[in-house]
Amino acid sequence: MSEQIGNLTFGIIKPDAVRAGKTGGVIKRIIEGGFKLRGMKLIHMTHEEAQGFYAVHKERPFFGELTQFMSSAPCVVLALEKDGAVKAWRDLMGATDPAKADEGTIRKEFATSIGENAVHGSDSEENARIEISYFFSQLELV
Repeated sequence: MSEQIGNLTFGIIKPDAVRAGKTGGVIKRIIEGGFKLRGMKLIHMTHEEAQGFYAVHKERPFFGELTQFMSSAPCVVLALEKDGAVKAWRDLMGATDPAKADEGTIRKEFATSIGENAVHGSDSEENARIEISYFFSQLELV
């Protein structure tokens, strides 16, 4: 994976979008956006797994609500490939607040609120590596 660092990013289709039956629509948008799916699986995080994944936010006031939400139902974790993957995925996701997201973005189409905003994406290449390795082994990336 190290030779493709700039080409990989991590994403999550969050519990709100999975629960609402939007998984297929989000995946369709990802593929139409030029991404290759290098890894994908449906998981149901425990509260402890969500706390571990979002540990960087442990001191933030929204940490408890976020980890409760992320462990409330299944989600889909993704390893995505494309040139400039981190920026390209963040552009496709749109602003965290769906009311402020640009037309044509995933959050504009599928999110309902700042808290239930349909998708997650790595904010840097370094975090993409960390986040991908949290959920995928090398054998699971194709």
